[in-house]
Amino acid sequence: MVRAGGAQGDRPQGPATPGRPLAPLLAVCAGYFMVILDVTVINVAVPVVGRELSASLTGIQWITDGYTLVFAGLLLTGGALGDRLGNRRIFCTGVVVFTAASVGCGLAQSAGALVAARLCEGLGAALIVPGSLALLQQAYPAPAERSWAFGLWGSMAGIAASAGPLLGGLLVTTVGWRWVFFINVPVGCVCLLLTLRRVAASARRADRPVDWPAQCALIVLVALLIAVLNEAGRRGWTDPLIVTGAVLCLPAAGAFVLRERLARTPVLPLRLLRSRPMGGGAAIGLLFNFAFYGMIFTASLDFQHQRGLTALRTGIALFPAVVMTMFASVLSGRLARRTGHRPLVTTGMLLGAAGLAGWAAAGRDPAYALLVAPMMAAGFGTSFALTGTTATVMAAAPDAYSGTASALFNTTRQIGSAAGVALGGSLLAATADFATGLRTSMAVGAAAYLTAAALALFCIPRGPSVRLAD
Repeated sequence: MVRAGGAQGDRPQGPATPGRPLAPLLAVCAGYFMVILDVTVINVAVPVVGRELSASLTGIQWITDGYTLVFAGLLLTGGALGDRLGNRRIFCTGVVVFTAASVGCGLAQSAGALVAARLCEGLGAALIVPGSLALLQQAYPAPAERSWAFGLWGSMAGIAASAGPLLGGLLVTTVGWRWVFFINVPVGCVCLLLTLRRVAASARRADRPVDWPAQCALIVLVALLIAVLNEAGRRGWTDPLIVTGAVLCLPAAGAFVLRERLARTPVLPLRLLRSRPMGGGAAIGLLFNFAFYGMIFTASLDFQHQRGLTALRTGIALFPAVVMTMFASVLSGRLARRTGHRPLVTTGMLLGAAGLAGWAAAGRDPAYALLVAPMMAAGFGTSFALTGTTATVMAAAPDAYSGTASALFNTTRQIGSAAGVALGGSLLAATADFATGLRTSMAVGAAAYLTAAALALFCIPRGPSVRLAD
């Protein structure tokens, strides 16, 4: 809920009425599902796209990485715009941009046109995601309802990421690669209609100007970091371009911190990062995304390149992890009111660590049946912890910075995903023995889960989170 005084316009209507509690959740989750699905669904279509459009290797890389780079780089800008102009307005703008860009992707006749449309998709995604959590916080003010809504929102990420290869393989082999993008159009239209009709308008804060110097420094920092992490898996960590990009991150970070210290209305007040619930929650999100998406990436390579499965069968093989994400989110949302978030987050991270450690200990060439339980544990543990971590970060955020807090949390998660994929790729490429690289990657992921469990004990409050003052 937005406190009275200091907010303007767009005629806020208050939270959703008891007669229509599902509409805001369905609208927000539909938009979020599209965004995360497009991170992974393209992977199985890229070989076909490259052949049909005569794309170079660089062009193929930009088709996949350009979207993620723009998405992650502009998340905090999207959050700041939502806080200033109204989160529903920015969310709807993002849905329109994303849907139109999806049409452009499906109609592209050249690799360059497809890359340009993918970059526009990334812009739409950066406007959708920060507003999604802020709108849920607005629509479900009661703690129990909010935990339930955040749980289902969080499950969308695991389901979309894991189902991407399955859905992509199905579409490519039946109706063609262009439907990987066209499928977003009906989802986007339904999402926009539901949001405009059933989601309350958000408060606007004219006293929150967008600090463009800080935003530009942050965009450069996140874009450089994501680019370095994405390319490190292919080029190697000692490649001159990788080293140069990593070094350039330092002045970009310094410029952002300096600007935030001097600005009257900072994009991301540094006191928010010093808050244990918010700063610690963002770090936990980075760690469990690092472990989970690193597992999904390396498992996909193992199933396709070592075990000879098709893209469609790989999606089916990963399905146990998908099922557990939905079940865990619903369960954690229901348990939170009884136990609080700390034990749930800690338990989830320990389960994830046990799962990846079990994979690492399963041997050089384990039967698929032995890998089902580790995948289920990782999927369950990640989703079980996501609900509590999300609720903790959003509850600690001042009302005026709900969009920014959502953007911060999702930015760190995107960085974690990119780091997990990059490190997993590097470990597989650095060792002559694929099995050794795979097991090492799983062991590193288990260590990340354990670190997140320790952070949860230190940063997640025992009771309700304390909201910082505006």
